[in-house]
Amino acid sequence: MKNFLTHAFLWIRNIFRGSEEPRGLKCVIGLGNPGEQYSSTRHNVGMRVVDSLAKTLGTKMLRGKGDFRFARCTDQGNRFLVIAPLTFMNESGRAVEQAMRQFNLSASDMLIVYDDFQLPLGTLRIRKEGTGGGHNGLASITYQLQTENIPRLRVGIAGKNFPTENKKDLMAAYVLSEFDENERLMADELIGHACRAALSWVHEGIEHTMNNYNKSFLHHGS
Repeated sequence: MKNFLTHAFLWIRNIFRGSEEPRGLKCVIGLGNPGEQYSSTRHNVGMRVVDSLAKTLGTKMLRGKGDFRFARCTDQGNRFLVIAPLTFMNESGRAVEQAMRQFNLSASDMLIVYDDFQLPLGTLRIRKEGTGGGHNGLASITYQLQTENIPRLRVGIAGKNFPTENKKDLMAAYVLSEFDENERLMADELIGHACRAALSWVHEGIEHTMNNYNKSFLHHGS
């Protein structure tokens, strides 16, 4: 009874402070563009990861107090959030900052999941911190929060038809394209691996996840 009253007090106190959660809650944030026309594109694999996590764990995505969707998840006794911004990719930072205020989040307790055309399809890369690396969504977040100390999970999307010329318009068209027929199953498999990597981060932390998930998972071509 005492523990229940303590948790109830903290929950009410955080609401009056403008937050609904105690500090230290972990959060997986999947980047993408809003709208059905973008849902299956390479650029939206991050959003697909968080949607898949919510579905697998049997919880619904809800509208947050800002430009984002969220779900409260529990796995193996650990509570965490998943969040998907409703802004376009280059404004992701605004949505993430709004979510931080609602849920009392800190940058170090977030894992940003996003696509990376510099990695082959089938590859995951987890890092503790770093620059935006040319990704508009992550760059928006680091600029808005004024820190690069944000854990991130990069999901490789570069298939056989990746442009050979490094031109901005070609790259933009590529990331906004859908996976071709031969890549769809591979993309689905990779999203599953990314979900398991995100759960590893929730349960075991960044070092364990880096040691176990920084690799290529699909060995049958890209």
